[in-house]
Amino acid sequence: MSRVAKSPIQLPKGISVEIAGQDVKVKGSKGTLEWTVHPDVVVHEENGEIKVAPAEGRKDAWAMAGTTRALLNNMVVGCGQGFTRKLTLVGVGYRAQAKGDVLNLTLGFSHPIDYPVPAGITIETPSQTEVVVSGADKQRVGQVASEIRGFRPPEPYKGKGVRYADENVLRKEAKKK
Repeated sequence: MSRVAKSPIQLPKGISVEIAGQDVKVKGSKGTLEWTVHPDVVVHEENGEIKVAPAEGRKDAWAMAGTTRALLNNMVVGCGQGFTRKLTLVGVGYRAQAKGDVLNLTLGFSHPIDYPVPAGITIETPSQTEVVVSGADKQRVGQVASEIRGFRPPEPYKGKGVRYADENVLRKEAKKK
């Protein structure tokens, strides 16, 4: 039985939630997110909080209720505060520059990489070696950061590449004579 599903989600000021059947819509200062809840789960709002419960007669509905509660909480936090992922570029000549809705990356290839920024995501470059990905949807922010990292993942010998700011790259010892 999920203990996560039993705790209600507190709605901060400025966040409004609309529940129509299985469709949930969360509006806040950072954006609007919509999601369709699984049929094994019942969601309702009362007294400024969202409560999640499994549907009657379903065998493994508690697990889905816990997942639903976590996803709804991410929607509420994302619409209120937003999510960010910070990437750093390590390597000689590695640069990033945000130009409107395109991120231009120079990562040691013979060509520059132009990454189109998806809708609902903002990318900033405070310096040439830092990229900050932010948005309301936690999954999309993580996906965009993962795609940018995928252009040149950090390699284990010199540590060069695109890495998350909090990532610890395990270094291998070089070949000995």
